Amino acid sequence: MSSAAHAWGNIDFEDLNWQKRKYKKWQAYGDSKIANLYFTYALQQKLGTGSADVTVAAAHPGWTATELQRNTSLVSFLNYFFGQKIEMGALPTLYAATAPDVENGGFYGPSGFKEMKGYPKKVSSVPLSRDRDIAEKLWTASEKLTGVQYPAF
Repeated sequence: MSSAAHAWGNIDFEDLNWQKRKYKKWQAYGDSKIANLYFTYALQQKLGTGSADVTVAAAHPGWTATELQRNTSLVSFLNYFFGQKIEMGALPTLYAATAPDVENGGFYGPSGFKEMKGYPKKVSSVPLSRDRDIAEKLWTASEKLTGVQYPAF
């Protein structure tokens, strides 16, 4: 699960946990969403194209009126104009998980203006999200931080 906010994500490997710099919630959110795409694309790469049993895909819900914006008054207000209902926001995830035409390594989100709302379609992520070196560095750092070693593929 990612977000259109991945577009402003940029992982700072010197401060992954935001302990050395001033915490900025929307930047941290963007970082977490591009990280989700790094993991998606890295897993798809590690599994390779020959794995018929597994499809790796990502999705984003567009601008969905959820509790995420509850404490941000301006964004909460804008929900009335730009946000879509939760049921519609869930569709890209359901599509990515179940549709027969989902592509391995695909990214799915709303089809409407600026991918804010609408029915699911295949969308693009920013080029930075496809950087294999960053993805591998994040994968390795995550294994070290969590103490969980993933099996070799």
